[in-house]
Amino acid sequence: MSQPLRIALADDEPLNLKRLSRLLEECGCSVVATFGNGLEVEEWIATGPEVDALFLDIRMPGLDGLNLRASLSPKLPVVFVTAHPEHAVDAFNLDAVDYLLKPVTTERLVKSLAKVRRTLGAEEAPTEGKKGKDDRYPVQVDGGLLFLPLTKTTHFLAEDQAVWAFAGERFRTKWRTLGEVEAFFPDSGLLRIHRHLLIRPQAVLGIRSTGGGARVMVRMNGGIELEASRGATPSLKRRLGLVME
Repeated sequence: MSQPLRIALADDEPLNLKRLSRLLEECGCSVVATFGNGLEVEEWIATGPEVDALFLDIRMPGLDGLNLRASLSPKLPVVFVTAHPEHAVDAFNLDAVDYLLKPVTTERLVKSLAKVRRTLGAEEAPTEGKKGKDDRYPVQVDGGLLFLPLTKTTHFLAEDQAVWAFAGERFRTKWRTLGEVEAFFPDSGLLRIHRHLLIRPQAVLGIRSTGGGARVMVRMNGGIELEASRGATPSLKRRLGLVME
């Protein structure tokens, strides 16, 4: 498994900063520093910290994200996170790795982190799996390791600071967060239906509405039912090709 990406963040809105930090940590990243304006970031970078990428707001006091990026080494990956889509052209002209619109979703963030890894030349290991040669991953069994194919897996559950895989039985993996699973299989189409649940849509047998239709229960191969969160339900329905009302 690759080392966690070391990320620094800058946003003048504390709630946005806190939320993005949480999402990045859930995706298996290490948030090494957070800042409220661009000048603080510029001063910090001058000290030569160990950081893999910056996630920057654009409109910040003192020094905005675009001018900050222009002052930095082009080799340092920068992802802009903003509520303003009109700056996208300027951002990509400054060699931005990605441009995220608030509120950032976990699914979109995972794709952005994969771009960061590609930029760093440190794309995750399972290249064979992406070519269809091998989609296996290790789980712990009787003091040793067993390699399970993703195609036999229905879902992953994050619980007790560990990730559990379900493939007929429940297996403990070597991962600690669902973000690490998503990074290991970046092109597999795995879908978050809850903060602690990641499913393989091809393993869905059916769904039924609950809570007045705002949420759904998802029936997986093997008969187990999982509840999708209210926020994840629209993405789930789109992925399954269902018509939204």
